[in-house]
Amino acid sequence: MKKLQLYSLLFFVGLLISGICPKEYFTWFLEVIPAIIGFAILAFTFKRFQFTNFTYFFILIHCYILFLGGHYTYAEVPPFEWIKETFHQTRNNYDKVGHFAQGFVPAMIVRELFIRKNVISNKSFFNFIIVAVCLAISAAYEWLEWGVSLSTGEGGDAFLGTQGYIWDTQSDMLYATIGAICMLIFFRKKQDKAIQEQFQTQ
Repeated sequence: MKKLQLYSLLFFVGLLISGICPKEYFTWFLEVIPAIIGFAILAFTFKRFQFTNFTYFFILIHCYILFLGGHYTYAEVPPFEWIKETFHQTRNNYDKVGHFAQGFVPAMIVRELFIRKNVISNKSFFNFIIVAVCLAISAAYEWLEWGVSLSTGEGGDAFLGTQGYIWDTQSDMLYATIGAICMLIFFRKKQDKAIQEQFQTQ
């Protein structure tokens, strides 16, 4: 429980710092609102379902990715500006980090839910369905970005973050898919161990 209290404190500290003089408050709000909604959902459902600390830790990391992108806008995060200039890239690619996490962390969340709630009895389709769910989440987010951009005009350009790259939407979904697959390949055993340890201590 102490870890969860620490994670909650770090969440609000990160949110507060990111909201101090961001480049654009409107863009900041659009970028951090998913983290705020996610925190509210996790808090509201906490008594009915508690994730492992392992999963909560990666959720917190994802929130910080959102906070950083919201503060600077995804097109102007300083370390990736340096990478852009040093390696002669055509754009700031911090948004790809965000979309990788958009696949990685939901895969972790969905996988734990599926395991502990025994959602899927046929394990042959287990990983495929997790990746498919994460891709659906990514596609839905792209629809949201599209809708915001259409409704706000120039005000939504920073939120959309295409930076003139015509295949940005497709590459965003690709990176989310890669993130989900990477989670399943490299972290599934660690998550299984975390789930087992939590059940043993309860």
